[in-house]
Amino acid sequence: MPKKLVVICLINFLIAAVMGLALRFSFIEPIGLNYRFLTHAHSHVAMLGWVYLMLFTLCVHYFIPNETKVFNRLFWLTEFAVVGMMISFPILGYAAMSIAFSTLHIFCSYYFAHLIWKHLKTDSTVTEKLLKSSLLFMMVSTIGVWCLGPAVSMLGSTSAFYHIAIQFFLHFQFNGWFLIAVITVFFHLLKVEDSKLFRQFYRLLIASAILTFALPIQWFAPHISLPWINGVGVVLQVLMLYKFFQLIKPNPYLAWHKESKLVTYMYGFALVCFILKALCQTVSILPEFSAVVYNHRNFVIGFIHLIMLGVISGFLFAFIIKSNFLSSSKTLNFGVYSFLLGFVLTEVLLLIQGIMFYFGTGILPHYYLLLFLFSILLPLGIGVLLFTIIKHKNYATKTAKTT
Repeated sequence: MPKKLVVICLINFLIAAVMGLALRFSFIEPIGLNYRFLTHAHSHVAMLGWVYLMLFTLCVHYFIPNETKVFNRLFWLTEFAVVGMMISFPILGYAAMSIAFSTLHIFCSYYFAHLIWKHLKTDSTVTEKLLKSSLLFMMVSTIGVWCLGPAVSMLGSTSAFYHIAIQFFLHFQFNGWFLIAVITVFFHLLKVEDSKLFRQFYRLLIASAILTFALPIQWFAPHISLPWINGVGVVLQVLMLYKFFQLIKPNPYLAWHKESKLVTYMYGFALVCFILKALCQTVSILPEFSAVVYNHRNFVIGFIHLIMLGVISGFLFAFIIKSNFLSSSKTLNFGVYSFLLGFVLTEVLLLIQGIMFYFGTGILPHYYLLLFLFSILLPLGIGVLLFTIIKHKNYATKTAKTT
């Protein structure tokens, strides 16, 4: 795996985490930046600069045996788009420049999908099905982005159409492209083979991802059929999760003694978060809970972070730590555990405060200060991991020169 590309992805993640830290500090003291603009920058850099580009790197590394220069050039062009969004969104919000960089990223993603489709060489039906499905979800999700312009011009930014278009993009990015892509890499490393069990899992995965979109539609365009459709999707998701663990449980490549302790912990962390994600969506079958989630921002942020930082980043961290350019060390352990602790503490705090808001008991004492202090652990952990990779890289280079 190209170390410099992983370093770039982690730098993007670190910047996104610092932006998130600034957003939480803004509830304590003014920061001199537009909160909404910075939120857009934070989310775009986290999704498109960290997760997207890390998946880009992993897909090329594992599934393109004869890497062509075009992938390298495309990576840097995509990173250019990310840097553009990183700079323009905090200053301008959604304006011509930030929209131009966002559009460039979308076209880069289309070309990436085309290149993967063209150059993919694998004997694994499992890999081919999952990877191509994730790329299809990625491209389909962008329909929501293309609908934003017409939605604003025809109905306004407060319309149901506008909000559903945003949710369409987010839902199929998270539950389609991101989730299926990390599962693809995970199954590739475990050497999961095609079987009746896998085909059942695959159909349940695709169906549940599509049907559970009914919930965000229900928030903005209520209809009597939507809760039932979401309910079917949730049931299928629970069955999918059961099949998922059936697939990985007997796999000899998952034997704990074959992985480092830290990789094992990260896999376990990501899998626990995967279960919690399914559990949260299962509870959404209850109309009361669905309304609570929509009306209380704490639950929404907590759920998004559960997917982004827990499931997706948990798997991505495991893949990075598993690579051949990192060796076990106290510094590496400190960085990873700092990140995990920051994630757990902030999630618990968001949950407690959300429950307190629901019951009308006010704000937790020193809530915003605690949330900010706990959040410091996130960029700290990412920064230490980044430092460890760079340090190991320099050491490896020095060793190579002396030998």
